Parts: sequence; C-alpha cells; structure tokens
Amino acid sequence: MSKRLFNFCAGPAALPEAVLQRAQAELLDWQGKGLSVMEMSHRSDEFVAIAQQAEQDLRELLVIPDNYKVLFLQGGASQQFAQIPLNLMPEGGSADYIDTGIWSRKAIDEASRFGNVNVAGSAKAYDYFAIPGQNEWQLSADAAYVHYCPNETIGGLEFNWVPQTGDVPLVADMSSTILSRPIDVSRCGMIYAGAQKNIGPSGLVVVIVREDLLGRARASCPTMLDYAVAAQNDSMYNTPPTFAWYLSGLIFQWLKEQGGLDAVKRINDAKQKALYSAIDGSELYNNPINVADRSWMNIPFRLADDRLDKPFLAGAEERGLLNLKGHRSVGGMRASIYNAVPQAAVDALVAYMAEFEQQHG
Repeated sequence: MSKRLFNFCAGPAALPEAVLQRAQAELLDWQGKGLSVMEMSHRSDEFVAIAQQAEQDLRELLVIPDNYKVLFLQGGASQQFAQIPLNLMPEGGSADYIDTGIWSRKAIDEASRFGNVNVAGSAKAYDYFAIPGQNEWQLSADAAYVHYCPNETIGGLEFNWVPQTGDVPLVADMSSTILSRPIDVSRCGMIYAGAQKNIGPSGLVVVIVREDLLGRARASCPTMLDYAVAAQNDSMYNTPPTFAWYLSGLIFQWLKEQGGLDAVKRINDAKQKALYSAIDGSELYNNPINVADRSWMNIPFRLADDRLDKPFLAGAEERGLLNLKGHRSVGGMRASIYNAVPQAAVDALVAYMAEFEQQHG
C-alpha cells in the first residue's frame, strides 16, 4: 500500500484521507446500486438525494440563513470574476473593489470589462503586506456591490474583520478560507468559493447568494451564467460535475464528524500558531505580513538566503513534505494548511525547518 505524504499544496489541495477511502470503497458500486456516482444520471433519485444532503450539510456547517440560495456551479472562482458583474452590476453601472493581492486584481481586471470599477481601497501602499483599514477606503454611494477577497492565497494576507458596507451588498471571494472557522453569512450579500481548497476537488465553485440579489442579471448575461436560472434549476440547468459534488458532500459530513466549524477553528488556530511561532523564532525564515493580517490557511515564508531555496525544497521532498514552493509570482516558500492538513504535518514541517536552520543557519 502506498504511503500518504504531507501535502501543503495551495490547490488542488489535500483531501481528508477518510473521505478518499470512503470514495474508493464506493467507487465501483455506490451503496449497492451496481454503478459509480460518476455513472449516475444527475436527475436520478439517488444523485438528487446526494446533492440535497450536501447542501443541507453545508447549510448546517455555515449556519446559512433560509433567505440565501446555495449553488453548486462550474468554472471555478475565476469564472465568478465575470459572472458577478453580469449578475449584479447593471449596464452602465459601477462597483467597488478592494485590492489586497493577485486574486483581488484578477477580479478587478475582469469586472472592468463590464462596467466601471472603483478601487475603493488598496494594499499597494503597504506593498501588499498589510490590509488598509476601512477608514482609508473611498466607497462609492452608487456602487452595485463591494467586492473583497478575505484571504489572498498567494500573498498570505487575510482580513480579520468584515467590511461595513451598509445597504450595499458585500461580495466575498472566500475560496481559500471558507469552512476554516465559523463565519456570519448574513454579513455578505454573496459568498463564492472555488472548491479545491477546503470544499472538495477542483471542478466546482460554491455560491451562497441572498435571494433578493437574484433576477438582476443584465440582458446580455448568458443563460448558463445567470444565478436565477441556476437557483430555479437546483444547480442542474445542465449536467453538473457530479463526482466533485458528491466528494464535497462527503467532506461536509467529515467536517461535521470533527465537531463542526467551532472544533475545526481550534485545530486550525493551533496549526497556524505553531508554524508562525517557528518562523518568528527563527533567524533563517521570515514572514513579511503585518501580524494582524496574517493568513491562517496560506503561510508564505522566505529564507534569508535565496540560494538555500532549492536545497530546502529538496530536503522537504525527501521527508515527505510536498508542495512547499511559493507561487511563481512571489517566490520563496508557502505552506497551505487547509482543514485536511493535520497537525502532524505542521509538526513535521516545523521539525524539518529547525533541522535545516541548524545545518545552514
């Protein structure tokens, strides 16, 4: 039997071993039906039950209010960069965006194709190492919505507060932070999240949208991209990514078995504290992010001498510590410690970092 190694990939990310084992056991014959979930009609009673259970479990985990629709869509979070203005920004309208890193800027660039984007706040003045306080923002009175990315996967910059936008709907890209701890869904008009970090495998994006925001799509919005159409058809206007949906449902069940998001928060808090403590207590490693704005899920760090990067990564691979290389746009290292990454993985990484520093410090 092959050995499972510790995977720190930013996405597609580690999946819970118990979930993979269950999926493996059900792969050829799902619950005695004689076929795989991948071979089922998405309109069969069996798959509809899988989909409904997944939604119910997600609603329970996040305590999603009844006046929000939960959509399981395709195209990933990047497709939402266009889908959001097509649905929420009227022709000739405008929206406010907060720039805190690469994913925020991608959203800004795409939305600019569909209307006027006001960059109401930016971390550029802080070299993207800190989040500007809302007192520094210039929000518009006529914005259709305010968009922000609570956690920047690449830069490791995270909001520890929720913006106040009054009656203007707040739209949040929670791809790399959703399900890591409890959130107040009602603070947002819409939340979206690519699945391949804390939800499930790639190929799926979850959208949680307040019902009063449905039906606002501009006339030019393609039918497949209209949230109202998706909601009316229970996310099955066309054939959805059924296997990714099923696996996500298994992960929701697994999270409930861990004790829900209060328990998950305690685990994740312990993991991030252990890793940041190792970085801050070192003379070889450093994390440049303002302490109050540090990400729990994506922890970038650099070595004092870039020439040590390759030997560090080689040694990590030898010890079964995978995917620690930082994003190509920023370099250095990055450890993504999503829900499925256990404390043992963080402990192993911390031990290796100490060993490497002793040898090369």
